[in-house]
Amino acid sequence: MFATVPNPIPARMKGVNRAEICDQNFVEFVKGWNGPRDVRPAAHEPILDGSALDAQGFRELFESQLISRHLDLMARVLRVQNKVFYTIGSSGHEGNAMVARLTRHTDPAFLHYRSGGFMAERFRKLPGMDPIMDSALSFAASAEDPASGGRHKVWGSKPLWVLPQTSTIASHLPKALGTAVAIEAAPRIGHTLPVPQDSIVVCSFGDASANHATAQTAFNAAAWTAYQKLPAPVLFVCEDNGIGISVKTPSGWIANRFRDMDGLDYFYADGLDLAAGYGDVQAAVEHCRRTRRPTFLHLRTTRIMGHAGTDFEIEWRSIEELCAVEATDPLLRSAAIALESGLMSKDEVLALYEDIRKRCFAAAEEADRRPKLQTLEEVVAPLAPHTPDAVAAEAARADYAERRQQAFGGEAKLPERQPPRHLAIQINNALHDLFCKYPEALLFGEDVAQKGGVYTVTKGLYKAFGPRRVFNTLLDETMILGLAQGYANMGMLPFPEIQYLAYFHNACDQIRGEACSLQFFSNGQYRNPMVMRIASLGYQRGFGGHFHNDNSITALRDIPGLVVGCPSRGDDAALMLRTLAAMAKVDGRVCAFLEPIALYMTKDLYEPGDGLWLTEYPAPDQAMPYGEGRVYGEGDDLVVFTFGNGVPMSLRAAREIERKHGWKVRVVDLRWLVPLNEAYIREQASTARRILIVDEGRRSAGVGEGIITAIVEGGYGARPFKRVVGADTYTPLAGAAFLVIPSEADIVAAADELARA
Repeated sequence: MFATVPNPIPARMKGVNRAEICDQNFVEFVKGWNGPRDVRPAAHEPILDGSALDAQGFRELFESQLISRHLDLMARVLRVQNKVFYTIGSSGHEGNAMVARLTRHTDPAFLHYRSGGFMAERFRKLPGMDPIMDSALSFAASAEDPASGGRHKVWGSKPLWVLPQTSTIASHLPKALGTAVAIEAAPRIGHTLPVPQDSIVVCSFGDASANHATAQTAFNAAAWTAYQKLPAPVLFVCEDNGIGISVKTPSGWIANRFRDMDGLDYFYADGLDLAAGYGDVQAAVEHCRRTRRPTFLHLRTTRIMGHAGTDFEIEWRSIEELCAVEATDPLLRSAAIALESGLMSKDEVLALYEDIRKRCFAAAEEADRRPKLQTLEEVVAPLAPHTPDAVAAEAARADYAERRQQAFGGEAKLPERQPPRHLAIQINNALHDLFCKYPEALLFGEDVAQKGGVYTVTKGLYKAFGPRRVFNTLLDETMILGLAQGYANMGMLPFPEIQYLAYFHNACDQIRGEACSLQFFSNGQYRNPMVMRIASLGYQRGFGGHFHNDNSITALRDIPGLVVGCPSRGDDAALMLRTLAAMAKVDGRVCAFLEPIALYMTKDLYEPGDGLWLTEYPAPDQAMPYGEGRVYGEGDDLVVFTFGNGVPMSLRAAREIERKHGWKVRVVDLRWLVPLNEAYIREQASTARRILIVDEGRRSAGVGEGIITAIVEGGYGARPFKRVVGADTYTPLAGAAFLVIPSEADIVAAADELARA
């Protein structure tokens, strides 16, 4: 039976600090205990009759709960002194320590922010680790924080396989499932895992977050894998406290929603009672590990002390409701178990409680004295690591000649021995090469396998490398990118394909909020390298509209740490893919490769049949330096900066401009769009008499603004310049599409204006 707080605690009025009340509740509850008391159990004996938890295990779990609670209490006190910078606490969720105890420290964990109990308990898995000091350093934003280096308060640990999450709302669920799928997939391609083969993945979240679209994506994909009889050992832990900030979850909603969901095996456990809940948590963990099936653990919790230190619940909840919630504090039940079982006396419980309080405050005071991040360079150091020499060496490494001959069908069929080809074929050749080079490489997405992609860019890869390395996925971009992160977490090199650039926007946060943030928030300890291929941009004829002629690159340009490359011709594409793969492999970078759809099959440049946009395939020991552009022409009268579709358009327009004005025109294909190579742009602008920027992105949100900024900040803003850009509208269907994106005539007209300037 759940023990409740004695009634005569007087401070129940507005303005009273509820953290202080919860603290007082515990002390007064223990002091006032007068219930039954058994003989002290031996360490290996059940803590209570019928419990699956032994006395030693209970004692350690209780201590982990107390550590979590006092970290919360400490944070509330020291936040007002500006010594702590995070007060979203774990109070009421301390029962998640049971999940930590029953899993291994090599089971990758993606955790809810109320995971103090879990972390305190998992710290026991390795000797010499101190959950209190490590947490205090994180709360204090110290540069010595072993999780993030002071960049954010995150639950994370490299040795304990807890991959840091920020204040996510379910956005970590797809990559958790992806990691579970990767654990099972690795041996099938001969890849050595960084964790034991029978590992499971732990993923915790709140009941309110379970309603999020990203969570539903993960649940659906998990059920789909189970339906397909594909193993995916993920333990979804829904910590149900019945409320999301201030919005209550309907009673019974989580159970009714998930109890009978096909493909998701449901377990319930009482996270408020260690003695009663332990066996049910154990059953869920053992089931997940044994069956390798997606498992849903519905863990009952509560939430006391509000959502965070700034959440004054008394302003929107009645005092009676607050008192009722505080009476369900799991630490009260744990204290009752300790006393009722005879394991501890009242004095022993209170002594342990106060000792942990002292340790938490002492650690916090020490953490406050430790160094903080002081410079911008320190802050951004792990965000976008780049080792140019190592990347260049890796990109040019060509020690896989035998595998190449097997893949391409012999020496005579190697792509560099073939006549010039168009962009799509050279991308295909480059992918074949990279899959020979990297046995851990995987390519997946919608329609990429037997069909070879909508535009046949991946044709033949499925046949050459098999269904374990090249495979179709659900039509769900969020899950595609979640899978990519999972495979990367397990040391593989994923090449996810997003079928169209507009589809990326459905899943942008998997790159912005998750993939690109991991190195930053783990201080470089974790990485999820990938090369994301996206069929992109406009000018597609005969098939289009907004979703298939999308020129919105701005969403990509706003992602810290992301690398974005965009070729306009086949040889460039092959060279860039080698460099992007090397950046992922060497520096752990997240890369995006924008493939201009309209140029996939383009053969001619000026006249039908001239074949001037076909290119030879570069030998496998060649690569393109990161950030390097390509220059066409040597003129200074007009310098045109562009990329993608704008390159052949500008070259055609340049012939007309030279004829009309007698100018010598230089066209600069930037090729690398994020980050822009500002030094290169300024170098090209330095000798220009006039500057023209051709950007098919929208006027208010394209690439051109960055080019102009680089030029102006470089001191060349006085040069006459014009910008040819797309209109601020969605792309319509059929011929109307070409009214909203730049044309060759627009480029020539802009040059005419510059001539009159």
